[in-house]
Amino acid sequence: MTTLPDAKLFIDGQSRDAEGGKTFDVIGPWTGTPVGKAADASAKDVDDAIAAARRAFDDTDWATNVEKRVALVQKLYDLFDVNRDRLSDLARYEAGAAVGAVGRAHVDMAMDGWKDYLAVFPQVRWETDYPPRMAFGFESHRKALHEPVGVVGAITPWNVPLYVNVGKVVAALLAGCTVILKPAPNTPGMGAIFGELAKEAGFPAGVLNVVFGSDPALAGEMLVTDPRVDLISFTGSTGIGKRIMEQGAATLKRVFLELGGKSAKIVLEDAPNFAMEIAQSMLVFHAGQGCAVQSRLLVHKSRYEEAKAILAHSYGSFGENWGDIDNPGHIMGPVVSQRQQERVMSYIKLGQDEGATLIAGGKMRPDKGNGYFIEPTCFADVRNDMRIAQEEIFGPVLVVIPFEDDDDAVRIANESDFGLGGGVVSADLNRAMKIARRVRTGTMSVNGGMSISGDIPFGGYKASGIGREWGVEGIEEYLETKLIAWRE
Repeated sequence: MTTLPDAKLFIDGQSRDAEGGKTFDVIGPWTGTPVGKAADASAKDVDDAIAAARRAFDDTDWATNVEKRVALVQKLYDLFDVNRDRLSDLARYEAGAAVGAVGRAHVDMAMDGWKDYLAVFPQVRWETDYPPRMAFGFESHRKALHEPVGVVGAITPWNVPLYVNVGKVVAALLAGCTVILKPAPNTPGMGAIFGELAKEAGFPAGVLNVVFGSDPALAGEMLVTDPRVDLISFTGSTGIGKRIMEQGAATLKRVFLELGGKSAKIVLEDAPNFAMEIAQSMLVFHAGQGCAVQSRLLVHKSRYEEAKAILAHSYGSFGENWGDIDNPGHIMGPVVSQRQQERVMSYIKLGQDEGATLIAGGKMRPDKGNGYFIEPTCFADVRNDMRIAQEEIFGPVLVVIPFEDDDDAVRIANESDFGLGGGVVSADLNRAMKIARRVRTGTMSVNGGMSISGDIPFGGYKASGIGREWGVEGIEEYLETKLIAWRE
C-alpha cells in the first residue's frame, strides 16, 4: 500500500506545519490503516489563513487584474495536469476510489471541468448597461458592475474531493476572490496539493490558502462565523448545510450550498432496451458515494416483476467484479471510513426491518481486506414512505419502487425533501420531456442525456441546496452587483 506524502497547510504563500507540529493520521479506506499524516490545524492556523486571504483581497490587485489571474489559473491547471499520477494516488488511497473510477469523476472529470471554467470564463459579464431613464426632471445613465465578493471559505467533502475542490476554488479564483480551502479530514492531501502547486505557479501570497485538521468542525465553523469571510461555499450533508446557514446569519454571510440527494430514475413501461436500462441502474460506482446518484429506481408496475428479475441477475453477474485496488476494470471499492460503513449497514438493517425485500447484497465483506467494504445492495418492494427511500444513505444501496402511471411517477419522485438529480427513460421523447419538466430537481437526464458537465450549471432544489456550481453560473456565484447611476 502506498504511503502518501505528508499533507501540509498552505497559509500566506507558504507550506507549513500546524501550530506545535500537531499531526493526525490519514486512514486509508482499502486497509483501515494509516496511509499518511496531515497537519492538524489549530484555531491560530485558521485565523492566520483568514487574515492572509483578507489582506490579499484588500491590498493587492488580484480582484482587478483579470489577465493576471486567468494566466495563473491556467498555469495551475498545467501543473495539475503534469501531476495526474499523484492525483490518482490521492483519489485511490485517501478517498478509496477504484482505478476505474479515477478516470471518471475523481480526476479526469475534475480536470475537464477546470478546462470548461477557463473556456466559459470569457462569457462572464463584468458590466451591464441599462438604458437612460427620465425621473424628477433629469436623465440618469445606469450601469451595473459585477465585482468579486471578497474572501471565500470553500468547505469540501471526501467523496470526490478533487472534483469538488476544483468546482469551488477555480471558480472563485477566476471571479477575483481570495480563497481558504477547507477539505474534509479524510482527504487532506487533495487539498494540500492546491497549496503546493499554487506556490510553484507563482500565486501571490494569501490568494489561496489551505487548512484542515482532525476536528471536522473547527476550521469550518471559524470560516462561517468570521466577519472577514464574505462567502461560504459548502458541499456536504443537508444537516451541516442548515447549520452553516444558521451560523452565518450573525454576519449576514452569503452562502451557497450543494447538499444531499435522493434522486429518482423513472423507467417507463415503453423504455427501449428495458433490460439494459434496469441493469445499468445498479448503484455501484464509487460505492454509491455521490450526491447526485440515482438511488431510487422507479419502475412501471406492469414491468416491476420483470425489473426485479433483471436486477437479481445483474447483481449476481456483477459478482466479485469490485473491491480490487489494482484492477483497472473495477469502479467500486470500499466506503470511505468505518463510520460510513456503520452508517450504511444501519440503513441496510433498517430496510429489512421496514419490510423491504433484499434481492442482492446486504453484508460487509471482510474477505476483501481490512478496509470498509460493503456488498452492492438492492432492495425491492419498497414504499416511498420508507426511510430507506427518503433518507440519503450514501452507500451502494439501490431501492426499487413501483408506480402506476406518469402522474404517480412524478408524485413519487417529488415526494422527497431533496431535489438534486434525476432521470427518465421512454421511447416517447415528448412524454419523457413532460415528466422531466414536472420533477422538482436541479438536473434531469432524459434517455441518458449527460446532465452534469463542467460547462453547465449544477445544483439543487429544496433541501439539496442553494445556488449553482460549474458553468458561467458557477463563476457568477462569486460576484456582487454594484449599480452606478450618473447625470451628464
